[in-house]
Amino acid sequence: MHIHRLEKYWLIFGVSMLIVFLSVVGVGAFSLGMEPPGGHRHTVDPSRLAETPPFDKPGLKQVGEKEYEANLIAFAFGFTPDKLEIPLGAKVHFSVTSQDVVHGMQVNGTTINMMVIPGEVNHMTYTFDKPGEYLVLCNEYCGAAHEVMMMKIIVK
Repeated sequence: MHIHRLEKYWLIFGVSMLIVFLSVVGVGAFSLGMEPPGGHRHTVDPSRLAETPPFDKPGLKQVGEKEYEANLIAFAFGFTPDKLEIPLGAKVHFSVTSQDVVHGMQVNGTTINMMVIPGEVNHMTYTFDKPGEYLVLCNEYCGAAHEVMMMKIIVK
């Protein structure tokens, strides 16, 4: 089989670019120690959430003046608790985990958008400065009734 000289050049160029790309990704992933975002990693045993603080008592807890901590558990097909009432102007520190499969947590009308993975605790802080009802949806397909997985955040 005869390959034209220019085709050989393009094949060599393509293969060398592939090698360079895989080398850069490999160096970044292994040598430089790249890992998921976040300065610390917080893990829990998903089968023991009912006895693991703070997820043994999920919900909203005041930790300071106009500062709250919201501990949420995602499960098929809902969130615990299914409703949060937050004062206007409150800064909320969310801690979210899952007890079964991968879920998402997106609060419509805000910049809150997290992936919720079993055994991992995801953290995010948000200040609610507009009153109203915010719908929280799962944006990662988690099973047959995924479309009914929601909760409400009411800001007064």
